[in-house]
Amino acid sequence: MTSGTPRSARGTERRAEILRAALEVIAERGYRGASLAAVAERVALTPQGLLHHFPTKEALLVAVLAERDQWDAVPGTGWRLELLGQLVEYNAMRPGIVQTFSALLGESVTEGHPARAFFTERYGAVRANMAQVLRTEYGERLPSGLTPERAAPLLVAVMDGLQYQWLLAPESVDMPAAFRDFLTLLGEGEGEGEGEAVGEGEGEDRP
Repeated sequence: MTSGTPRSARGTERRAEILRAALEVIAERGYRGASLAAVAERVALTPQGLLHHFPTKEALLVAVLAERDQWDAVPGTGWRLELLGQLVEYNAMRPGIVQTFSALLGESVTEGHPARAFFTERYGAVRANMAQVLRTEYGERLPSGLTPERAAPLLVAVMDGLQYQWLLAPESVDMPAAFRDFLTLLGEGEGEGEGEAVGEGEGEDRP
């Protein structure tokens, strides 16, 4: 009755090994330049053996993206704004994974790309989650006056845009520091409304 357990464990381990190899190959060659044969070679499998785990290249790609999100702990409800800075710092220690994600994201904007639906759905969820993070931090209005829903796409754009700049010039772009600077900008003006109200009140009391 226990004979199936080792086989299942081996299959899970082999699947994880294939996903790591696929990440490497895609990072080096891009999705369109990566082949199942190249991935299979890295894990000492034949292409037919790889197809036993992932029947198509598209199935492998989606599995790679889903696995990356698990490793990356994509923010969901319950996240605080300061934890996003820690996530950026964590990503700065994993250039290979960030490179793979960024390469696939860039390719996915083309029509017919197998990752397009994945990224479209993912970004919808991430924007909603980021809006909740901002609402938890600032309430219904940020210091700038923007609603969390309007600011959320900007927050996502900064996180992903910094990744591209950092990948191209890591010696010039301090990704975690730049993101902390952006968080400072988000909070600028906090408390100014109260100060202005007090000032106006004082002015009215003057003769």
